[in-house]
Amino acid sequence: MEDKETFSDGEFSPGCSRIPKTLDSKRVSMNSDRSKDNILTFEEKQISTDLSQLHRQRSNSLTHSCVSMKSEASMESDSQLAQSTIRSNLVKKFECLYEGTSKQGNPTLLNEIYTELYITETESGEISNEHEVRQIETHSRRAATEETPITCNDIFRPLPGQEKPIRTVLTKGVAGIGKTVSVQKFILDWAEGKENQDVQLIFPLPFREINLMKDKTLSLSDLLHVFYPETKEMDISSDEYKVLFIFDGLDECRLSLDFQSDVRLCDVSESASVDMLLMNLIVGNLLPSALIWITSRPAAADLVPSECVHRVTEVRGFNDPQKEEYFRKRISDQSLADIIISHLKSSRSLYIMCHIPVFCWISATVLEKMLSEAESGEIPKTLTQMYTHFLILQTNIKQEKDYEKTVKDEDMILKLGKLAFQQLVKGNLIFYEEDLRECGIEETEASVYSGLCTQIFREELGLNHGKVFCFVHLSIQEHLAALYAHLSLMKKNRNVFITL
Repeated sequence: MEDKETFSDGEFSPGCSRIPKTLDSKRVSMNSDRSKDNILTFEEKQISTDLSQLHRQRSNSLTHSCVSMKSEASMESDSQLAQSTIRSNLVKKFECLYEGTSKQGNPTLLNEIYTELYITETESGEISNEHEVRQIETHSRRAATEETPITCNDIFRPLPGQEKPIRTVLTKGVAGIGKTVSVQKFILDWAEGKENQDVQLIFPLPFREINLMKDKTLSLSDLLHVFYPETKEMDISSDEYKVLFIFDGLDECRLSLDFQSDVRLCDVSESASVDMLLMNLIVGNLLPSALIWITSRPAAADLVPSECVHRVTEVRGFNDPQKEEYFRKRISDQSLADIIISHLKSSRSLYIMCHIPVFCWISATVLEKMLSEAESGEIPKTLTQMYTHFLILQTNIKQEKDYEKTVKDEDMILKLGKLAFQQLVKGNLIFYEEDLRECGIEETEASVYSGLCTQIFREELGLNHGKVFCFVHLSIQEHLAALYAHLSLMKKNRNVFITL
């Protein structure tokens, strides 16, 4: 407890002036006749005036001090409220997992179904030109002793023997391997106060949403105000905050990230194009003390220069024990889970693909339906059979709905197949309304397709209600593209590859 401060010799508060000693040493002369009024001498009047001035000075000083303290306390309170609001909003946004579906489906609490992924620290290395499925097969043959495993929540913590601080982490992994879910779990654990509490603020900025602002010119502060209005109450450039920016899906980026540019931004209030803001943030010109986490598919991982990255990690998906853990969490009937696991193990190609969490979900959806309801038909043993059954299952679900009876399966599959094919040729896994129009799909039609087949084709609301579309996984897009090419040749005698 602090000692009380006492005032003496005319001292009223720290910093205030004292009464001059020349006046203090004088004694006020009083008339001895008490029947007469007290008469103040000139010196007494001067003392009275000085005292009055000092009282006013003290009063003004205290008033100013109180206002200043109140203002600072108010600002601190606003900042704390903003931080608390950001945390609670992130919990609401990331606590549920819409596995393979858009947010129109039934949510599952992430903490209930989450299965730890196998993540390793790796060198940046060369970019592999192999198909991503082949890369998974290669990784499955690699001995675990050759790799350094790391947990998702530890990606910014140096390993034993590593002393250099880690500012920027690049996490790569094939489509559907669990990069985005890892980000989601990291954010949720932080927002719930479980992990990485040395970080005061986390700002997830997925590229699929940043793309909607690619033509804007604004400052970094303004960009954050758009995504996180609460930041208007705080100065993010202050050393008070340890900030983490998460850029998920570098492979989905449609900005021109030019790391050779001479444009140097150091002020968060300075306006520039969005690609310039991101480039300067990543290289460390803007907010050099901020942490940066970027996720990407392998093919796009080299877009960020290696000298800007302090750690490279790779999400390898599920190892064998984690595959079984997933199916036992996903399927409540444990005897049925045993049958499904046994069947998948009997097919090498299917079991290898189960490294990918999304494929585990597809397999569980198909096999649980077929085995629990004793449906006729051969149980799928190949990738093509699994995807075909999945497609049939989804169109059957569509037929159970009471709306949009006029939509024909063949028309829908052909149009979605054309979209899948054309965007695959361009290397796009996410699409915007202009991409759909190029394939002859109108906005209303796209909404119908995503509503009927949420587990094949998804519609998401991005920034300012801009719409983002995607297939639930690259392999679904590839299957539909192949089906479109096959049907075009068989029914219309048209080879779609000739027009490429």
